Amino acid sequence: MECIERVQLASITAGQLRAARAMIRMDQCDLAERAGISGSTLKRYENCYGPLFGDPQKISALVAALEREGVVFLPDDGSGAGIRLLARTRRR
Repeated sequence: MECIERVQLASITAGQLRAARAMIRMDQCDLAERAGISGSTLKRYENCYGPLFGDPQKISALVAALEREGVVFLPDDGSGAGIRLLARTRRR
């Protein structure tokens, strides 16, 4: 998976997850459905602080669903982890 190559899955934070979903204006139900996970699982992940903990396959599915929408997860470079959105022409 592309995300795992760029950013270690364990380094993705709940804050990045919440920010990514907000950036693309997707509600929790829609993201959960696109990732193939339950809405309660997504809520649990988003209500945490710091790195996401849980089933790596579910976290990977969430990341993949967000990446399909153009979200790029940025690793912590000393100033904090982040996200950005690809330009529409570069989205899949």
